[in-house]
Amino acid sequence: MMDRRAFLASTASAGLAAAAGATTASGAGTLQVATNTYPWGTFATRDGGTFVLHSDAALAAVASAGCAGYEPIIDDVGEFDGLDARLRAHGLDMRSIYVNSSLHEEYAAAASIEHVLAIARRAVDLGTRIIVTNPSPIRWGGPDNKTDPQIRSQAAALDRLGRDLRAIGVTLAYHNHDAELRLGAREFHHMLTATDPANVRFCLDAHWVFRGCGDSQVALFDALEHYGDRIVELHLRQSRGGVWTEVFSAEGDIDYARLSAWLQRHDVRPRLTLEQAVESGSPKTVDALTAHRQGVAAVRDAFKWMA
Repeated sequence: MMDRRAFLASTASAGLAAAAGATTASGAGTLQVATNTYPWGTFATRDGGTFVLHSDAALAAVASAGCAGYEPIIDDVGEFDGLDARLRAHGLDMRSIYVNSSLHEEYAAAASIEHVLAIARRAVDLGTRIIVTNPSPIRWGGPDNKTDPQIRSQAAALDRLGRDLRAIGVTLAYHNHDAELRLGAREFHHMLTATDPANVRFCLDAHWVFRGCGDSQVALFDALEHYGDRIVELHLRQSRGGVWTEVFSAEGDIDYARLSAWLQRHDVRPRLTLEQAVESGSPKTVDALTAHRQGVAAVRDAFKWMA
């Protein structure tokens, strides 16, 4: 998995400029659906277009797709300059953002925590209330596994970060990719068993849990049973035959109808965030804007009880 920071810095989505005059996001009374910026970059790479983070064209496309929320990957406080006005112009909220962190080495954890906190202090003025973080692997996309001391150190730092964020009114949501599910999912489980639920909540990315456990719905729904009460955000992606689809649908490798029913039964109401990206082997039948419009409609149908 490529580092999202490097990935998004080098990409940008086809045809977004054409959406600059599109309608704003869905108004009150409908189920609010957000989108992370990562999938837009994957469509851009595939289609040879451009996706410029936080630009008017990008925000207009997000709003035109029917998304009410914008969840960007933020790497520097300077990215907030002028963003508040652009978000308001397109009728978008930014209640959650994604910030990378590196917490497994004690010598680097303090600086990473302060980096996230500096971003959070600016973000909270723009309405952000959830910060999603994935403590970075030793090497993005590599086979390296963290040691037990590194995992213990990371959990302690994650808990400290969550405590410090709570002090300024922000919720920390732990996010994983597939690497954390290796070796008996020891890293994944330790982040959610060795931290205080008051400090560290959970952003469930159903597909990364599914893929990280060998395309297993058993593992996904077991994780839901163990940690479902900590979920504050849900990242939504679907696949068929293990390959990401272009458009989110409740039907596919992951039974999102069952997942939605579980959330309803336990009255868990997370922020719903599309992350329907494309990868090698994904179909190529629609552009990013069309894919997200259709995905928003599918999310609203699958989770209509939350409206």
